[in-house]
Amino acid sequence: MVLKRPTLSALLLAVLSLPAVANEAVIRKAFTERLPNLKVDEVRPAPMPGLWELRIGNEIRYTDPTGSFLIEGELLDLKTRKNLTEERVTQLNRVDFASLPLKDAMVWKSGSGKRRIAVFADPNCGYCKRFERGLQEMKDVTVYTFLIPILGGDSPEKSRSIWCAKDSTSVWLGWMLRGEMPPKSTPGCDDGVIERNLALSRRIHVNGTPAIVLEDGSRIPGAVGAAELEKRLQALNAPAGKS
Repeated sequence: MVLKRPTLSALLLAVLSLPAVANEAVIRKAFTERLPNLKVDEVRPAPMPGLWELRIGNEIRYTDPTGSFLIEGELLDLKTRKNLTEERVTQLNRVDFASLPLKDAMVWKSGSGKRRIAVFADPNCGYCKRFERGLQEMKDVTVYTFLIPILGGDSPEKSRSIWCAKDSTSVWLGWMLRGEMPPKSTPGCDDGVIERNLALSRRIHVNGTPAIVLEDGSRIPGAVGAAELEKRLQALNAPAGKS
């Protein structure tokens, strides 16, 4: 058997990658020793030479090549006027809309329903109620609502009662829009959906409600008005090069 000798370009690539690998190991070791409770999920070179990016969940921090400093803040490219930290966080937060288990969501639509959004909401969330009222002004949307009781109190009980109702969407809207108390949940209901939704929210790093996911996978963290949501949806469906 004839062994192929590595090409010069392959050797050069391997040599050039050594400092990056070494720095990653040094940084991980430094943070393990100095901040053992900080779980660093990814270490990689930042867009700025000499700076390293730390990914902690879906949050971004920066450090030096030795892991001696921790920098909290945003990295701005003054030439292109881009917020590089924001762009990176947006990329990390992107969700594959097609992979969402829509069967575990309540659904309603207006008009053609051609524009789809997913909303993660808690029944006791005041901002969710305000956002739900704004949604009623939207045209041609389909809204999938995932119940996630994260605010404590009777949120879990309310969520189960709403989901287990004969017409869960109507009960949800009655509660969120008019304050109509949901009926007690009926025995035998598959309320395991609540735990599945909570697990999903943790997996995609939903840390507050309402959390809105658009069909391209981008997010809107928090309640927005109907006008702002309409603007985002129009931009999403605009031809390439236009907004």
